[in-house]
Amino acid sequence: QVPMAESGGGLVQPGGSLRLSCAASGSIFRINANDMGWYRQAPGKQRELVATISVGDKTNYADSVKGRFTISRDNARNTVYLQMNSLKPDDTAVYYCNAHPYLPDYWGKGTQVTVSS
Repeated sequence: QVPMAESGGGLVQPGGSLRLSCAASGSIFRINANDMGWYRQAPGKQRELVATISVGDKTNYADSVKGRFTISRDNARNTVYLQMNSLKPDDTAVYYCNAHPYLPDYWGKGTQVTVSS
């Protein structure tokens, strides 16, 4: 059973928006007990932390996405979201969710986001 299942990616033009979802497997992982993060990995680059949300709903963002991305959580659905607005080509990457700090065995397959005209 995959601990995290990301969805919502796709191809979008610059300036567009996407909303990513990450459904955690309730039998394995409860998001209401963990700080959560969205991460991304672009081709040829290391995985980087994009946004975090604490158990108490405090949020933090990488400078590159601040003001454009919003992380949120729905504990009842055991799901974390990433609303992405004003997308740029540099946002192209595979996006993953995980705990923060991440748990090595809890990576999902990710969801591809491609920003291109």
